Amino acid sequence: MQTSCSRVLEVTIKFELFFFFGGGSKLFGLKMEYSCVSLLIFWMSLLCFLISTQGRWHHHHHHTKHKHHSHHDKMPEISAPHEPSIALAPEPSGPPDDENSGVSTEVFDVRKFGAIGSGVTDDTNAFKMAWDTACQVNSSSTIYVPNGFSFMIQSTIFTGPCQGGLVFQIDGTLMPPDGPEEWPKNNSKRQWLVFYRVNQMSLQGGGAIDGRGQKWWDLPCKPHKGINGTTLPGPCDSPVAIRFFMSSNLTVQGLKVKDSPQFHFRFDGCQNVHVELLHITAPALSPNTDGIHIANTNGVQIYNSVISNGDDCVSIGSGCYNVDIRNLTCGPGHGISIGSLGNHNSKACVHNVTVRDSVIKVSDNGVRIKTWQGGSGAVSGIMFGNIHMISVRNPIIIDQFYCLTKDCLNQTSAVYVSDILYEGIKGTYDTRSPPMHFGCSDSVPCTNITLSDIELLPAQGDIVLDPFCWNAYGELETLTIPPVYCLREGVPRSILDNKDMDHC
Repeated sequence: MQTSCSRVLEVTIKFELFFFFGGGSKLFGLKMEYSCVSLLIFWMSLLCFLISTQGRWHHHHHHTKHKHHSHHDKMPEISAPHEPSIALAPEPSGPPDDENSGVSTEVFDVRKFGAIGSGVTDDTNAFKMAWDTACQVNSSSTIYVPNGFSFMIQSTIFTGPCQGGLVFQIDGTLMPPDGPEEWPKNNSKRQWLVFYRVNQMSLQGGGAIDGRGQKWWDLPCKPHKGINGTTLPGPCDSPVAIRFFMSSNLTVQGLKVKDSPQFHFRFDGCQNVHVELLHITAPALSPNTDGIHIANTNGVQIYNSVISNGDDCVSIGSGCYNVDIRNLTCGPGHGISIGSLGNHNSKACVHNVTVRDSVIKVSDNGVRIKTWQGGSGAVSGIMFGNIHMISVRNPIIIDQFYCLTKDCLNQTSAVYVSDILYEGIKGTYDTRSPPMHFGCSDSVPCTNITLSDIELLPAQGDIVLDPFCWNAYGELETLTIPPVYCLREGVPRSILDNKDMDHC
């Protein structure tokens, strides 16, 4: 019995030592002869030792691992430094990459749809297919016009509504056919690119839109382009470059647009329009090339842009309200205009318009309100503030006798102009005209015109011209340069008795 127990002990000790110290350790063989009771006690003691040792090793390993994760959690996050914000148009970029933005965006490169971008090949169908495809995507999608290519497109209507928000990213150049002779006969000559019934769209990029307008401006029907400087009869339609019609929640930013045959941008029947960082240029004598025209549109913001052209930098037509124009550099051109309103005896309504923190230079007009005789409706709640004039012919002008010819007949009805504030308007004026001109209707006078902190000096010479007033009522909050003595006080009886005068 003792011999049998000894053999068991010898085998057991060899196995346990091998397991504990690893296969590379030396095996120890022990031969001991004890009673079976002694062997049992020895075995139990050894087993308790092994269990205790393994428990301490496991606890140490687990504790070390836990400390490692705690240290990792406390590591500070490292982020890339932010670049300072610069109010310039963005440079051409590659296709949008939204992997890290959390927004799923599908990108549709117009070249994948067959666009060549040679400036000669007609790429219209490729752009239409890219639009139709992107428009059907449920999530946000991007039509991508790459840098380094010029795409010629015919007169086209891009129709919505689309399934999701849409970005039209222009980093290359878009252009129409070169002049009226190249324009397809079946295409409208009044418009080039039209966006119709679109919601939540952004037209953006660091690219260019070239209207190629010179051949349109040279048509004999345009002012002073006919034989011996006359204007000749004949077809005279010219296309608006970019038109948004019955659309909402629009953003236009970063683009360079030049030489449109007619208006560069036109917004008709739109809501919530944000325009920023545009650079619009056309020659000073290019006819009817308004930079941005809005009509029947509300909730408009035009910020941080440069416009130099042959007509109004911004023109505001009937049906517009809640318009905010800020930090605009305008000119040469015809200034910033509300109107013309009331043409063909129509009713026109414009209210709540603010123009501020802007520069107008070498322009025919500064800030202007112009209406036709015979119209009706009202212009009210207008504020022009903190505007710097540089050699402007008519810095401040209200003209209720607007007429394109010399044979317009006098009419009794007129668009009612009231609640107009001019504040902080300073700079120089061209002495061919008085610095302030308030020409109001004989039967419907202008009322509540307020002048504050006005300083306008002649650009050349020492002659300070007196302001002109006709049937205009208002007040001076501060002394003005030049002094204004021609405004009438109070409100005329004809306005007080007609309570529906400003009904719109």
